[in-house]
Amino acid sequence: MSALYSFAAEAFTLLALGIVVISLRTYARAEQEGIRNLMIDDYLMLLVIIPYTTEIVLAYTVGARFHGLANNAMTTEQRAALSPGSEEYKWRVNGSKVQIAGWAVYASVLWLIKSAMCAFYIRLTNGLNTYRTRINVGFTLIAVTYTAIMASIFCGCQPFHKLWQIDPDPGNLCQPASSKLLIFLVVILNIVTDIYLITIPIPVVWKANVTKLQKLMLVLLFSGGVFVMVAGILRCVLILKNPTTGPQQAASWAVRESFVAVVTSSIPMIWGWIRPKLRPLYSPFLTSIRLRDKDTKDEYHEKRELDIGVCRETPDS
Repeated sequence: MSALYSFAAEAFTLLALGIVVISLRTYARAEQEGIRNLMIDDYLMLLVIIPYTTEIVLAYTVGARFHGLANNAMTTEQRAALSPGSEEYKWRVNGSKVQIAGWAVYASVLWLIKSAMCAFYIRLTNGLNTYRTRINVGFTLIAVTYTAIMASIFCGCQPFHKLWQIDPDPGNLCQPASSKLLIFLVVILNIVTDIYLITIPIPVVWKANVTKLQKLMLVLLFSGGVFVMVAGILRCVLILKNPTTGPQQAASWAVRESFVAVVTSSIPMIWGWIRPKLRPLYSPFLTSIRLRDKDTKDEYHEKRELDIGVCRETPDS
């Protein structure tokens, strides 16, 4: 039980901190632009709170009510001997159902955050038309991969009730706690989409008229998704390494992964709000960025002044 209490303390603490971060992000944007001028990425991040909270509650429920059990990690003899009227049978059936819902909300949290970041890039590159195609490709990639994941969760095993079937063995494809199809599909699509989203703002930052150190700091600011990818890979490894206890350990990493995704996607907006307040103390390190967009003749024809989180036009010089 100590492990469960430890997980619960970490999970609900990270949930509370995540909601605080999203709230601070929303406050920062509202103070900068006015509450009536919040954009789609702001509302998407607020929407994240719903599946994020659900994810934590489901992860806790699997351990607290169903003892981390599902319809996986059983021998043929154990399946045949388990009575449908027993407590363990009910735990495994209900645990499997929660695992199905857990996959859905886990993916929803991450893909909503990806959508919010892609929407933020529209503001970040406002007026720089060469980036619009990349962003549109990003939205398409997010939609297609999310649809593929949901289809795999709810249609990958047929008939659907086999996802919580105990006896006979429904096969790994129908074991939501350790399904290799779901594990590999989610981790691969998560990495692919994160890498693509990270590459969108890098050219913007790299062409900015600032020092190399400042460019590096900004690249790091937009590269928080790297930890999210690492956490996703660790989650995958834990489940594959030990199908019995791995899913419960993986739940801890899923919680951490979602929290880091919330924080890293909110930092640019929070930084854009707090940067002017820190300027008197650290002005040498907080230089504005001049963005330029090239036309087909490689002549600069548009200029933007970018404060991380806000993109404003500046007069041509």
